[in-house]
Amino acid sequence: MSLPLCFQDCGPDKVLGPSITKAACMVSFFGFHCRCRLPSPVLLDGSSSPSWDCSPSSSLKTHLKPFGWVGGGSFSAEEVEAEEFECLAETILLLLANQSVKSNCFPSSPLNMAPGGTHLQAYWFHIKFLTLKAALVIQNWYRGHSAQLKTRQRYALTIFQSIEYADEQGQLELSNFFSFMLENYTRVLEEDPELVTHLSDSNIQDKDRQDYWVLIDVPDSYCGPRLQFPLTFTDIDLLIEAFKQQQILHAYYVLEVLFETKKLLQQMPNFTHIKTSPSKEITICGDLHGKLDDLFLIYYKNGLPSVSNPYVFNGDFVDRGKNSMEILMILFVSFLVYPSDLHLNRGNHEDFMMNMRYGFTNEVLHKYKLHGKKILQVLEDIYTWLPIGTIIDNEILVIHGGISESTDLNLLHRIERNKLKSVLMPPIPIDGDHATEKGNKVGTTITARGIRTNGSLSEQLTKHEWEQVIDILWSDPRGKRGCYPNTGRGGGCYFGPDITSKILNKYQLKMLIRSHECKPEGYEICHDGKVITVFSASNYYEEGSNRGAYIRVSSGSPPRFFQYQVTRATCFRPLYQRMNAVESRAIRMLKERMISQKTDLIRVFQLQDSSKSGKLSVGQWAFSMENILGLNLPWRSLSSHLVTTDKDGNVDYMSSFQDIHIQKPVKEVQSTLIETVYRYRSDLQIIFNVIDSNHSGLISMEEFRSIWKLFKSHYRVCVDDSQLDELTERMDLNKDGSIDFNEFLKAFYVVHKFDKLSKSDTKVA
Repeated sequence: MSLPLCFQDCGPDKVLGPSITKAACMVSFFGFHCRCRLPSPVLLDGSSSPSWDCSPSSSLKTHLKPFGWVGGGSFSAEEVEAEEFECLAETILLLLANQSVKSNCFPSSPLNMAPGGTHLQAYWFHIKFLTLKAALVIQNWYRGHSAQLKTRQRYALTIFQSIEYADEQGQLELSNFFSFMLENYTRVLEEDPELVTHLSDSNIQDKDRQDYWVLIDVPDSYCGPRLQFPLTFTDIDLLIEAFKQQQILHAYYVLEVLFETKKLLQQMPNFTHIKTSPSKEITICGDLHGKLDDLFLIYYKNGLPSVSNPYVFNGDFVDRGKNSMEILMILFVSFLVYPSDLHLNRGNHEDFMMNMRYGFTNEVLHKYKLHGKKILQVLEDIYTWLPIGTIIDNEILVIHGGISESTDLNLLHRIERNKLKSVLMPPIPIDGDHATEKGNKVGTTITARGIRTNGSLSEQLTKHEWEQVIDILWSDPRGKRGCYPNTGRGGGCYFGPDITSKILNKYQLKMLIRSHECKPEGYEICHDGKVITVFSASNYYEEGSNRGAYIRVSSGSPPRFFQYQVTRATCFRPLYQRMNAVESRAIRMLKERMISQKTDLIRVFQLQDSSKSGKLSVGQWAFSMENILGLNLPWRSLSSHLVTTDKDGNVDYMSSFQDIHIQKPVKEVQSTLIETVYRYRSDLQIIFNVIDSNHSGLISMEEFRSIWKLFKSHYRVCVDDSQLDELTERMDLNKDGSIDFNEFLKAFYVVHKFDKLSKSDTKVA
């Protein structure tokens, strides 16, 4: 008899392997075979419980062994994985169906007192009936328990995703601000031509590679991996082992890998066409987002790339995680060794503008303090050369985001993809209104949505071509028919099953495999099986928040799905504890979002509170929250975790902020300014870092005020300038006329006074 799938070991960390406790095995064993009273739900939440002792038969020992049973003894009931307990019940049910229970599995006295064969058979039938009933009761209870945990997980992921997508909307708005800033901030244009070049030029001028070899020296004291060009399979192994030891690849080798990768990518088409066979599958991986352990686990379980084991990595290799550079190096080295068998698609995070917000830029500058800036410049160029899709067996389209009703694969095959430096920087309208800055030192012509350099239009895609790429990198599938704007992310579109059928039929395709969205189980199938989402970064939002997955496909066979979850620190923690941690983190993030707009929320609450009682109905409170925060969340369900209610069900709306506040660096400053700076701190940090071309971390008071005025105008922020002047003067600690803007922004942080949720077992649903 084979064990259920979730009990089959999935890797070196037993990420989905048997972790059920001995106590649970004994509780279930005695519940089935000794007619003990079944443990109540409260026992399964961690309270004290009775103990039993037994010595099961050798046959049952064999079947209980995979669940962690190692011998007799006294154990207590504990919380266990719901799905694993269900599998244990199923296993014992299968045992009952396939063999008789041995006599020494039961108390000896009742058997000894059995008078005769007929009565003994009746007794055995009764015991088996009770056992079967006990197994079904436990199974049903745990299925309900599991469904409740799934609901809590769904609510937590909804919070995470809503905040993530709201941040992406902010990133798109920030890209518009850069155009606005360059149009208005003439002092930057005159005094910092490097900034202009950084934001406008679509191509980075390659210097002679010999210059890098001269400038960069690998000292004898360097203990990290040393790559030998041309690269071989051995170098992949060498790099993986070095990164497992947390070694850093020297900048010399990083740049060499990047230059070789760029040279090879320039020979690739926009869409890579590959063939499989029944005997040669290809593995498709989704977003990795700097999660190096997930890549290690994929390679461990599925094997390293090779001629017989090809891969497609479907974008979003970087950002969010701490090891984006290591992932890029492993993927690029694998690509250089097997250029026909490892395929890389561009994702929406292979974009220098996204990297500035979501961590990769800071990671590179931190790990490579001397050469980090040059590495980032070369990477910006490499992004533009990444293919934008893969087509497998002329049947399966693999792209990062999705499609729209106007997706034109023929056009996408022809565009000059290297002209698209950032999908967040719209093309310059050729016939648009523009104003020329006379006397500009860098010869810059400014237009409404971009800039021209050296008096001529920069090489770029047309607006239609740009929109085509935006759609395939940013779009998401939905169950609703049609194609409509992606209001969640602010870019791309939502496409329904009718759009999927239309585009696939138009180009004689059968399936779309995409990534771009975190899914609780690591993958999701929709649109009648024609669209598959695969996401390979497990624990994306928080430890235990989601599984990762990859897909194997081959000609003539349906896709095969493989799930995993890297859980080093919490692999032995019960599921309810892990779920509480995920839930608590989601609520913390939501409360931080609320406190950043406290003034606006209070204003709306008070408008709704006509009686000035300080209370609102749950419906009024939920409407106000959505109106201000715009996160499209189930506020009524979440209200019990965010506010207090009276016996009549009315909400004390000021309790929304009772256990959290933003630390004020200067007490005299108004709360409105503090909330505004905190709310836009990520945007401001990106803006200041772009302006800080020499990476000094300092910005003059005059520059700060100029940028702030433009920022306030573009974002329609209503803040008294005198308040900002007072704040910046206080932050200029040494009175030298400049401030450390990173330290300035760090001064604004949220304080959770009680941190209740991290200590309680409160549930979202």
